Amino acid sequence: MGYVRTGLDVFRRGGWKKFTGKRIGILANQASVDASLSTTAEVVEACLPGSVTALFGPQHGYRGQDQDNMVETCDAEDHLLGVPVFSLYSHTRQPLPHMLENIDLLVVDLQDVGTRVYTFASTLKNCMQACADQGVHVVVLDRPNPVGGDRIEGNILNPDFFSFVGPACIPMRHGLTLGELALLFHDEFGMGCELEVVPMSGWRRGMLWNQTGLRWLMPSTNMPCPETAAVYPGQVIWEGTNVSEGRGTCRPFEIFGAPFLNPSAVKKNLDPAALKGCRLQDYWFRPTFHKWSGELCRGFMLHVTDAERYEPYYTSLCLLQAVLMAHPNDFEWRDPPYEYEYEKKPIDLILGDRKRRLDLESGMKPAELRSCWLSGLNAYDERRNRYFLYR
Repeated sequence: MGYVRTGLDVFRRGGWKKFTGKRIGILANQASVDASLSTTAEVVEACLPGSVTALFGPQHGYRGQDQDNMVETCDAEDHLLGVPVFSLYSHTRQPLPHMLENIDLLVVDLQDVGTRVYTFASTLKNCMQACADQGVHVVVLDRPNPVGGDRIEGNILNPDFFSFVGPACIPMRHGLTLGELALLFHDEFGMGCELEVVPMSGWRRGMLWNQTGLRWLMPSTNMPCPETAAVYPGQVIWEGTNVSEGRGTCRPFEIFGAPFLNPSAVKKNLDPAALKGCRLQDYWFRPTFHKWSGELCRGFMLHVTDAERYEPYYTSLCLLQAVLMAHPNDFEWRDPPYEYEYEKKPIDLILGDRKRRLDLESGMKPAELRSCWLSGLNAYDERRNRYFLYR
């Protein structure tokens, strides 16, 4: 067990001094707190009274109040500080010029989950571009990657599938912190914004969340615990299908299924090697909202038993193909829109390449898919090393 100080804690312990006299905007949400559970805005105001002039919220809102994809959050006002709260998940997903006109620097403090499709990385990238255009300094207060920074997994995103769930040519499990992603975006997209990352202290690349000593606060409405983050790099693929990813239950992404799903038939089509480091428990559930709301679903709960051996993306691709084989007449790919893309199939955006879906449909085994993406993954591993803040 380690003791990690987040970028916000480092800021509070003296890192704030260099920002004296600046007008500050803050992009954060309900999980953006220090070790004493004070919010980022409270910490900045305590260190630099009167400095906060605007707040920004990512998907699900500054207070984390809104559910699901493409459920937009309205602009508001923070009654404690008397400043505007701008939504970056509504009619715009990047700050507009009028939102930045009263700030000198934008402090970004968001808890990412180490998965390419989690939209906070896209929001960060959009903010960096807008701030570059307006001459606003960007400061990222770094936080742990809850699934660790050593291991990476998956095919590299095809540039034809850049989207709000695909901000860069990175794999599904990217192995970077949000601060390191900011450095990658800045370099590989030639943004030219004034960027600074406030690193954590005490974090090591191999750390999983339960080794950090930090309290977990839900970074989004369907990320209730660290166990959710552990399976999310694979289980998010169900969002592109008519299989419930467990929204409307207490353990989304760990629980998944559908009324038509036959667990025994799925397991018969599943290579036991796909369950390395995890176990499947037959599970029945009735979602209270979202897909199959109110209907009895049969499926599974996925339990991670050995995080060092478990490969979330590979395991979920194997499960997906097993469902395809067991239920060719009932299984369906979800139709657009998905995260503001109105033409491409959601599963293609999630997998980061249309070819991956076609390969699965043709019967290509996930083990063959994995061998196809290995060279690209190795090249990415070399690329990402230049952005490491922690070694």
